[in-house]
Amino acid sequence: MNRHFPASISIAIEFTDGTREVFDGSRLNGIYDEALAAYRAGNHLDAKGFNRGPRKKVQQGIGFVQVSKGMGQPLPSP
Repeated sequence: MNRHFPASISIAIEFTDGTREVFDGSRLNGIYDEALAAYRAGNHLDAKGFNRGPRKKVQQGIGFVQVSKGMGQPLPSP
């Protein structure tokens, strides 16, 4: 469920065990909002779903190293 239903609508849900229950739209919207809030809290997301926690430092590595002729020669001793 990725949206809210109109509050006055009735929705029948049939479960895998064969039982059936009727929910009104406002009750399903409340269940959805509670589940979404729990998911965001459990994954350290803010109210809009963005990750505002501290970011892990990731070393990017070296993508390109410039070389030129003569760099392969040993350095002279001091």
